[in-house]
Amino acid sequence: MVMSLSSSFVASSRDPRYPLKHLVSPHHRLINSNLLYRKCRPHLVTRIQTLQVYCNSQAKEMQIRKFSPILENMLLSGNGVLPSKEWKAVPDIWRTSAEKFGDRVALMDPYHDPPTNMTYKQLEQEILNFSEGLRVIGLKPEEKIALFADNSCRWLVSDQGIMATGAINVVRGSRSSVEELLQIYNHSESVALVVDDRVLYNHILETFHSRATIKFVILLWGQKSSIRDVAAAEIPVYSYDEITSLGRESHTALLLSEDARKQYIYESIGSGDIATLVYTSGTTGNPKGVMLTHKNLLHQITNLWDIVPAVPGDRFLSLLPPWHAYERACEYFIFTHGVEQVYTTMKNLKEDLQSYQPHYLISVPLVYETLYRGIQKQFTTSSAVRKLVALLFLRISLAYMEAKRIYEGKCLTKNLQQPSFLVYLLEWLWARISAAILWPLHMLAKKIVYSKIHSAIGISKAGVSGGGSLPSHVDKFFEAIEIKVQNGYGLTESSPVVAARRPNCNVLGSIGHPIKHTEIKVVDAETDKVLPFGLKGIVKVRGPQVMKGYYKNPLATKQVLDENGWLDTGDIGWICPHHSVGRSCAAAGVIVLEGRAKDTIVLSTGKLECLLQYTCFSLCWHSTNMN
Repeated sequence: MVMSLSSSFVASSRDPRYPLKHLVSPHHRLINSNLLYRKCRPHLVTRIQTLQVYCNSQAKEMQIRKFSPILENMLLSGNGVLPSKEWKAVPDIWRTSAEKFGDRVALMDPYHDPPTNMTYKQLEQEILNFSEGLRVIGLKPEEKIALFADNSCRWLVSDQGIMATGAINVVRGSRSSVEELLQIYNHSESVALVVDDRVLYNHILETFHSRATIKFVILLWGQKSSIRDVAAAEIPVYSYDEITSLGRESHTALLLSEDARKQYIYESIGSGDIATLVYTSGTTGNPKGVMLTHKNLLHQITNLWDIVPAVPGDRFLSLLPPWHAYERACEYFIFTHGVEQVYTTMKNLKEDLQSYQPHYLISVPLVYETLYRGIQKQFTTSSAVRKLVALLFLRISLAYMEAKRIYEGKCLTKNLQQPSFLVYLLEWLWARISAAILWPLHMLAKKIVYSKIHSAIGISKAGVSGGGSLPSHVDKFFEAIEIKVQNGYGLTESSPVVAARRPNCNVLGSIGHPIKHTEIKVVDAETDKVLPFGLKGIVKVRGPQVMKGYYKNPLATKQVLDENGWLDTGDIGWICPHHSVGRSCAAAGVIVLEGRAKDTIVLSTGKLECLLQYTCFSLCWHSTNMN
């Protein structure tokens, strides 16, 4: 209130109704000082009292406008584009990207009606328009708005438009049950809905109308004429085009009118402000709303380049649901590097891999297993000669890569004791000689067989697999045909990425090293003491990406997040020991996961043993919280 009173006071002191020629003061003692009252003539005291009432009324009329001063710098005179190190909120990235990559294509969404292409400048403007449209229809800072929709360019625009108002989006996909969506909506205290299309709107309408309070509904795709009108008279419904149109008009008016801009008290979105609520089973079972701040998400945006060194013009295929933290963080990150994102679906993945030839594919182990099975099917359905040649070459390439891993020191070991130099030297020489013999045959296989696979699926730089260890045979297969697949790990509670394999240290069977500014330790399940490298225990994580907590659930937060900021992942794993020589010398410090803590028993020896096999599929869907 001090800020608004001060600004209102300065403005009103110029008002002709209050000629304050004799009362020049930059401070509020003009109103509050008893000394001033005693010295003033009675009629001036009356004027001061009237002025105080006027100032207060003016302050009440002014609205707080939470915003990104980088994204909306045109509203503030003298503000230029700040460097990336000054980002305080996720929407800050769009102005920087528009300045750097302007007319480059940012995204292509070919499977929605209408099909959409946007440059970086157009994407930034669309986010600004959507954001301003939300303000026009009454969305306030820090209010929560449910975003129940699937992967599309308009999901991205609405997600960032909501964040740019200082509001908090609550995300989920359209395939969740009505009861689940209702529970999320009510528990999060959302005030409005953004839904994918008329199908979802009609599906949830009656239940939400009778059991939830809704200020308005926005349809991302389709027109209002296609929806049922059960509650139309009571709940305003807007199309995506209407929101962006309202926003465009309002934003233009603000830019043209200084008086209109002065109606707001501008407040920057803070890095510690909650950006989104993501509902997940969490690490302890029951559905919980994970509170992720702008700081959490910005950590991912600014630190994933070591894993995915994208450059302007690189093409990515977007396949995963964006309301999962994995896809979401990766999308934010890649758009800060001038890439081109193409939206696809599982149905169209095969054709799109061939037609768009992506440099990167960010996906889950299940997708790589599907690609593996498809390629194997091509081998087995070929003629007998081609099948024999392909399988023979594959065996040669597998052997070549095995030898290469040994002499490069990229093999896993739990052994704390370093091998003797003589043993290391003999092993290294044998691996080098074997690789040298196999290399010409491997290169021939690459030219005759693998080049056809490359032209069919692209992925010329790397595939990134999120959510835990790939099945070993899939991991080794893609290595053999020289399609790099980098495995990573994370949870929604950590925004999500905490570790991943680097392009230059892609140790099979592991989830790689911790990413920047991230600490990982392995502790004893009983004593919570830190274990030496090579010993199996509970994996704990600490870093700027770790969540603020579970929404309205301090008890659950306390169970997984201690007072020192360590997040209990609930996963069992170990860290590869440091060796200066030997087959694992380059693998020092990588993390290996082996199971879930709730699926283990503690033996009399103190060792942890998994009750169930930790399959790729279940791990993937746990760690990226795709439930």
